[in-house]
Amino acid sequence: MSRLSLDMTNVRIPTATYRLQFNKNFTFRQAREIVAYLHHLGISDAYASPYFQAGAESLHGYDITDHNKLNAAIGSREDYDAWVAELHAHGMGQIVDFVPNHMGINDPQNTWWQDVLENGPSSLYAPYFDIDWRPLKTDLHDKVLLPILGDQYGRVLERGELQVRFDGGSFSLTYFDHVFPIAPGTYRYILELALENLAELRDEDFYAEFQSIRTALEYLPRRTETNPGRIKERAREKEIIKKRLERRCAEAPQVQRAIEKAVETINGHVGDPRSFDRLDELLNAQSYRLAFWRVAAEEINYRRFFDVNDLAAIRVELPEVFDAAHKLLFELVASDAVSGLRIDHPDGLYRPLEYFEKLQSRCAKALRVPLPKDGRAIYLIVEKILTGDEQLPQNWPVHGTTGYDFANQVAGVLVDHNAEGAITKIFKRFISHSLHFGHLVYAKKRLVMRISLANEVNVLGNMVDRLSEQNRWFRDYTLEALARAVRETIACFPVYRTYLEPGKPVSEEDRAVIERAVAAAKRRNPAIEESVFNFLLDLLLFRFPENLDEEQRAAHAQFVLKFQQFTGPITAKGLEDTVFYIYNRLAALNEVGGEPQLFGLSVETFHQRNLRRERDWPASLLATSTHDSKRSEDVRARMLAISEIPQLWGRSLQKWRTTNRRFKKQIDEAEAPDAGEEYLLYQTLLGTWPVDLDGAPVSSVGQEFVTRIQRYMAKALKEAKLNTSWIQPNENWDDAMREFVARILEPGPRNKFLPIFLPVAAEIARLGAINSLAQTAIKLTTPGVPDIYQGTEIWDDSLVDPDNRRPIDYARRREMLAQIEKVSANELMQCWPNGRIKMRLTQRLLHLRRENPELFREGNYESLNFGGELAECAIGFARRHGDRAIIVIVPRLSSQVGFPPVGDRWQDTHVLLSSQLTGLRDVFCDRELRVKNSQLRLTEAMSQLPFAVFRNW
Repeated sequence: MSRLSLDMTNVRIPTATYRLQFNKNFTFRQAREIVAYLHHLGISDAYASPYFQAGAESLHGYDITDHNKLNAAIGSREDYDAWVAELHAHGMGQIVDFVPNHMGINDPQNTWWQDVLENGPSSLYAPYFDIDWRPLKTDLHDKVLLPILGDQYGRVLERGELQVRFDGGSFSLTYFDHVFPIAPGTYRYILELALENLAELRDEDFYAEFQSIRTALEYLPRRTETNPGRIKERAREKEIIKKRLERRCAEAPQVQRAIEKAVETINGHVGDPRSFDRLDELLNAQSYRLAFWRVAAEEINYRRFFDVNDLAAIRVELPEVFDAAHKLLFELVASDAVSGLRIDHPDGLYRPLEYFEKLQSRCAKALRVPLPKDGRAIYLIVEKILTGDEQLPQNWPVHGTTGYDFANQVAGVLVDHNAEGAITKIFKRFISHSLHFGHLVYAKKRLVMRISLANEVNVLGNMVDRLSEQNRWFRDYTLEALARAVRETIACFPVYRTYLEPGKPVSEEDRAVIERAVAAAKRRNPAIEESVFNFLLDLLLFRFPENLDEEQRAAHAQFVLKFQQFTGPITAKGLEDTVFYIYNRLAALNEVGGEPQLFGLSVETFHQRNLRRERDWPASLLATSTHDSKRSEDVRARMLAISEIPQLWGRSLQKWRTTNRRFKKQIDEAEAPDAGEEYLLYQTLLGTWPVDLDGAPVSSVGQEFVTRIQRYMAKALKEAKLNTSWIQPNENWDDAMREFVARILEPGPRNKFLPIFLPVAAEIARLGAINSLAQTAIKLTTPGVPDIYQGTEIWDDSLVDPDNRRPIDYARRREMLAQIEKVSANELMQCWPNGRIKMRLTQRLLHLRRENPELFREGNYESLNFGGELAECAIGFARRHGDRAIIVIVPRLSSQVGFPPVGDRWQDTHVLLSSQLTGLRDVFCDRELRVKNSQLRLTEAMSQLPFAVFRNW
């Protein structure tokens, strides 16, 4: 029995989750309306995207501005409570996606960040954010660099786009929709002008009071003050000054007018550059420095989420930050509104293990229960991206991952690995060169460190340089050599990050990762003195010099912990957001955590991964589509089928290229789009092309589809960073790609592409449908907790975000579900394009899970062996618990079987069953099957449907 099942009796483990993407277009009220539908479908727990206060226009919710408020754009607390009550009325729970690593700072609703901008290092919230107040550039000392301007600062200033405003006794700066506070100590720049405007009224009573306010500003503790007592004094006194100023303006309108006139002067006049000198002086006195967003990456001095300037990391490792950020969350846990947690981006945390332990401990306190022996008081999954054979740290008090690993495993087993040589040759021939995956990842991680995450690496370089200066053995190393060693080691890192903890032994897994990375960096950089890498290796393995005092040891440990925080974002940006848009040999394998250089996964290895999950993480989430997917599960299933038809794929590509070449443009002596971009486009079209109710691809598509493909390709090209990018858009290239898509999809008799494309699309659509049904059946029965991403209970052709956040037609799905049980198996198969077959498969197996929770939560997993002509075209396994068992059989490589892969098409193929598995009953058709000589023929097992699940009771 697994270690989890022994001690999780008091923790609610979902039988199945349903991911909901909350935003202004899908609210708590709308979520309440579909609870009954989800329950009927078989869902046990809603799985909510972040719904805490974020930008009103946010479609994802990860830009939280206040962790302790619900997002008003999604609904009120009453709306939320009504939704939760409806869930409880149906016996359902709720898992919420929580973001402990960062906050959105683009919205003035973030009072913490606004306070930091107003008060600098003396802000009460300055320690909450990971800000380097003493960067190498002295002009940025005690300032935060804000790369938000659309042009160079001077140009923006003299165009009058930066404007000071006065309201309610305080001053602020506006830049279009951005609002920044003006530091109270710098009000004098404006108030002195106002006093000049009131010179003729100096004998009036209000003048002396106004002058007194100006004097009070002189005694305000400076924004560089770090003494706790003085910080509190500043926080108190600045608000008193603002109230005095507001009251004086209300009582003496002359003061209000004088201030308004001063503000008008400060704001300057377009066409007179010198008139902006006062505003420039005022802005230079602030605790922030505004900069052009495209050129500031090297100097950003606050840690971000990846390279997103609008998302600033918070230091949740500090007790006061942890408490402040989790107050509402623990209230929701205590009230039973939330029964499970999903933690976003754990690799960005300073000390993940410590965070999870504290989170579980506080949840136990909220639930008023003792912390269980295994440290898990609440169902907790983490967005940990595992690569290859990497495993989740066994000492984390969590229940598993968010399922990226499973998505890649099930995709891999549906690939025909025998076609690797042919597909590789086709790819190489089409793009006219070969791509070595490892070299490409190395190069793009270096690119990311040079362009978008430059400052993060510079911070590490400066830290390690200071450490080397503390020891006479290492002080000769130059800053450049040390910084380069850091960059090269990160570029060679084989996983997202390691998890070393000060005062604890280094795990063998982490040691192997670090030694492998440093060895690879040495090999790639023979010109760098080897001892520099050895010094870094010792640091990263906590092998510090013996003569360090306690403060120096803490500084060394801090470097290691910071290093660990940065490797993940660099890997993600270099791999997921760059390489995965270039290495498109079989783009379906380019998913988060994927290894597209490995062409598929053997059936044996797939079973081994399932067995390991059953043993170690039986409640881990199983995903096939997520909000972060590069493409939906159904699009991916189609694209995987390309591996089954390499000859047809190769021939077709050449025809399509020849036919469409006339629509390309010459830009700087290059064809736009280039061959790699065109190769990705054709795969994407095959994955998304609509079919009619007879299963035939539609002869032409509408503008909505064309626009979706254009937007997807625009994002893909910018992420690839080859011919255009987000930082430096190549508008001519972007236009050429957009026009190319429009021209090749243009309906009419003159279109020569569609007639030769549609036959391939028809074949891929059929094969893809079978793949999708297979992966759905596996997901719903293999060890773990299956998740249904919103809307994917029927066919879904979504691409990467924001395409996968389009509104879901629940009225249609509700109507389908109401009739689903009346539809015969034959009709389901014959009318497969309408999606009812996928919904029926999903609904029936979800009900089976709900009715037999122990079987799926604790049941053993046993792989099944097949014999016969098409033995390699099937996957099967059994789940057993006590005297109950099920058998699951699905097709793979169905092109070898025929469409649909049912009945006699399976020839003599059979599955070998143990003598204990007899008296089987079909879960879908309620028919009984007899097993003869421990063999079950697939002609009988899949006589009507291209999947089979049998129970023995």
